[in-house]
Amino acid sequence: MRIIGIDPGSILCGYGVIEARDGSLRLLEYGVVDARLKHHALPDRLALLYDRLTAVVERTQPNAAAMEALFYARNVQSLLKLSHARGVAMLVLAQRSLPIAEYAARLVKRSIAGKGNAAKEQVSFMVRTLLAIEETPEFYDATDALAVAITHALRSEKAPNAHSHPTSWQEFIERYPDRIVRR
Repeated sequence: MRIIGIDPGSILCGYGVIEARDGSLRLLEYGVVDARLKHHALPDRLALLYDRLTAVVERTQPNAAAMEALFYARNVQSLLKLSHARGVAMLVLAQRSLPIAEYAARLVKRSIAGKGNAAKEQVSFMVRTLLAIEETPEFYDATDALAVAITHALRSEKAPNAHSHPTSWQEFIERYPDRIVRR
């Protein structure tokens, strides 16, 4: 499965594309859409974000997408701008009929670094380690996007339908044989 992870932002939007196959992860591409345009309004930045993300998706041909879920922000203006950027990113993905999974930041941090309150530096270090990235990405937004993609890969591998609960004891035993204690 080829997964694009996106850490949306109206100024800096991180993206990362990985391939998950047979329990291994391979880095394909990562980067940041830098929309810090002097004297440009939000619509111009959103158009740039649309164009750059469209090019990434066309170039890498993912078949799944994952994004960091929206979180509560104290600054309403920042939240609104972030919402616009998320909408643009979702539009790019939806136009290509990519399934989009959303993950809370705490879940991503716990999946990658082992704790939900991990610092950005810890998440970045673990992403670089998991994907054998030797250079240090310029922005944490890129490693955050890769972390979201890795989280999706890990959660997708756990079970064919990882989000559903077993509906019978037989299904539970088949899905989780390692949880059965025989006496």
